[in-house]
Amino acid sequence: MAPYEALYGRKCISPVHWDEVGERKLLGPDIVREMTEAVTQIRQRMGTAQSRQKSYSDQRRRMLEYSVGELVFLKVAPMKGVMRFGKKGKLSPRYIGPFRITERIGDVAYRLDLPALMSQIHDVFHVSMLRKYVSNPSHILTNEPMELKSDLSYEEVPMGILLREVKKLRNKEIPLVKVLWRNQSLEEATWEREGEMRAKYPDLFR
Repeated sequence: MAPYEALYGRKCISPVHWDEVGERKLLGPDIVREMTEAVTQIRQRMGTAQSRQKSYSDQRRRMLEYSVGELVFLKVAPMKGVMRFGKKGKLSPRYIGPFRITERIGDVAYRLDLPALMSQIHDVFHVSMLRKYVSNPSHILTNEPMELKSDLSYEEVPMGILLREVKKLRNKEIPLVKVLWRNQSLEEATWEREGEMRAKYPDLFR
């Protein structure tokens, strides 16, 4: 029920409920009939709009299914506390793996064969967290150890400073540093504020 009905023990006097028993006596029959027809028309048009939007979404929706023994990547995300300057979210989302599927749980969940390093994480995941791995002999995969938390998040750690730069604005100057992160390549290095990096990672500037 609506919060109003739960609080006062009766439904709110609105056009949606004017056609119900007990509400007609409050207003004239002509007004009640007109408002009932208007509410019916509104509901029909809302249903039409919902059906149209659903058809648009169904065109891009696909059912993902995997079989036991397949290799898939597992989606993880960095912690929100990591500072970013410029484009936000550049380091997320990320996928780790591949891991082998050992069992299918229901219609949309799968059990993965996780390494001992991830023993604290539950090994059953929703299909939306998986991405199919397409094997290619030219791929060279490196399985670097990553400390994941129980919610599949991890904290990026800076490894070094590549470049320095001073961004000049109208009334001030902002010193920036280009930081290389532990789980990223050189192409994924990001520009961060030097003051914030000094405060959070003082050992990086020694």
